[in-house]
Amino acid sequence: MQNLKTHYHPEVTSLENKSIFTRLATRSIAMQGSTILLLYTARYEDYSLPGGGLDLGEDQIDGMMRELNEETGAQGICNIKPFGVYEEYRPWHKEDYDLQHMISYCYTCEINNELGATKMEHYETKNGMKAVWVNIHEAINHNTKTMATSTKKGMSIERETFLLQLIADRLS
Repeated sequence: MQNLKTHYHPEVTSLENKSIFTRLATRSIAMQGSTILLLYTARYEDYSLPGGGLDLGEDQIDGMMRELNEETGAQGICNIKPFGVYEEYRPWHKEDYDLQHMISYCYTCEINNELGATKMEHYETKNGMKAVWVNIHEAINHNTKTMATSTKKGMSIERETFLLQLIADRLS
């Protein structure tokens, strides 16, 4: 799969002599025209692609479908195609490791218009995460404003906004 970008969080100045935890994840891109299925998270005031970590030994496509269904209630997931890989090095604020190397495998897919029930994790619900269909340009503008003005922004907003802009550029 094509590498779309390797991003280094501003706090990551070197990988030398660092213990690094690698996390494999997937991201789903489901669109209808210029409308895209995203997750809005109230806590961070941002839009993000549905997705999350792969379970140990889990197939990437299976994990992508599982995460998409759990977070959005998506049904009829089909026509799955590779979009690219986004890698990032970020601070890791837990014991045993200095940094996290997040590798996100991104896929486009088609889904049914109507969404079913979600199976969000407790922290996702607590953070005010909900699935929404939104115009991709509105989501990019919203995230760009959040990055410029919000003190609540999370670490993933730069990845998400980069990916949304790349998707929008390919629509043109």
